[in-house]
Amino acid sequence: MAKLKITQVRSKIGGTAKQHDNLRSLGLGKIGRSVVREDRPEVRGQITIVAHLVSVEEVDE
Repeated sequence: MAKLKITQVRSKIGGTAKQHDNLRSLGLGKIGRSVVREDRPEVRGQITIVAHLVSVEEVDE
């Protein structure tokens, strides 16, 4: 299965509680921090909520 590299590029300051919670559950919280997650519908849904704060790219592992 493909994997996604998710990098936080903008601050969570001024965001809603739902956005803060989604960043935390993705393993983010600081600008420049990256995580690699499986490409699953649940992760895609979380990315949709914080799409303006993160950049996403596919990686092969």
